[in-house]
Amino acid sequence: MPKKPPSLEPKVIEWDGHHLPRQLQELPPGRYAVELIDPPPLTPQEEEGILAALRQLDAGQGVPLVDVVREIRHTPYGE
Repeated sequence: MPKKPPSLEPKVIEWDGHHLPRQLQELPPGRYAVELIDPPPLTPQEEEGILAALRQLDAGQGVPLVDVVREIRHTPYGE
């Protein structure tokens, strides 16, 4: 696989949440995508919600995929 030019390599930047990092100030003008590498851990409530949903699926109480897809396709964006 060919190596990306250095200008296209992902840049990992530490940010304190307040001050604009030097690495961002040095980038040329343009559009950039920013992605959080280390997302915050789930809260206990979020984790329990996921586990409860998995238990429901294991018990056969989930919504069939075809119904979910049908609902998504027939619901206008933003509703």
